[in-house]
Amino acid sequence: MKARCLASLLLALCLAAAPSRAEDKAPAKSIRVALYDAEGSTGKGVPRVKELLGQEKDVELVVFKPEDIRAGKLAGFHVVMFTGGSGSKQAEAIGEEGRAKVKEFVEAGGGYLGICAGAYLACSGFSWGVKVLDAKTASPKWRRGEGNVKLELTERGRAVFGTPTGQFDVRYVNGPILVPANVELLPDFEPLAYFRTELAKNDTPVGVMVNSPAIVGGNCGKGRVLVSSPHPEQTPGLEHFVPKAVRWAAGSAVEK
Repeated sequence: MKARCLASLLLALCLAAAPSRAEDKAPAKSIRVALYDAEGSTGKGVPRVKELLGQEKDVELVVFKPEDIRAGKLAGFHVVMFTGGSGSKQAEAIGEEGRAKVKEFVEAGGGYLGICAGAYLACSGFSWGVKVLDAKTASPKWRRGEGNVKLELTERGRAVFGTPTGQFDVRYVNGPILVPANVELLPDFEPLAYFRTELAKNDTPVGVMVNSPAIVGGNCGKGRVLVSSPHPEQTPGLEHFVPKAVRWAAGSAVEK
């Protein structure tokens, strides 16, 4: 009887010590994204990004206000993200201190992801930019219009986003036409996609948009920067662009 009880006890101890199947697998490391949602961020960008990233099991999305950025709360996050609206108003809202905090975050290894207004904000060619991307705009006339244009991924872009191949439609709303700013302290950006057609309303220069970079990637210090002039997050069939862009931008941060 005692032997039987002892055997039962040993079996129970072994079962308790044995890891479960869930414990056998290390949990996937969460990518923490700080999404700016305040002055300067308007339209469908923020709601759409919340919807898309909310479906990703390895992404933790936290809404950030200007005071959060100024308070240094980006520490512990992998990516900071700015969507459409007005880049200058986003810059004004976070202030000089907030812009410095964003740049420090990226230089230390964080990722920056900007769409439309967020792409303007990333540039070095504006006094109010956060200056994490060696870029400026081709012309001060930026009201090029709203509608669908054709894009085509580069080889590097296909490595980041996968599909589609060939030319495809994407929604465009006055996004920046990027050219190098030739800032010595920043490496050149790399085109991930090119515009193949253009909008040129409101007396904006004709021809500068065709075959210019539409989506680019770059580095700032130890961090990665990815910006998109058009709106893949608002284009049917391109829903995968934002999660893939987040993972690419988070790369060096997640590897810490």
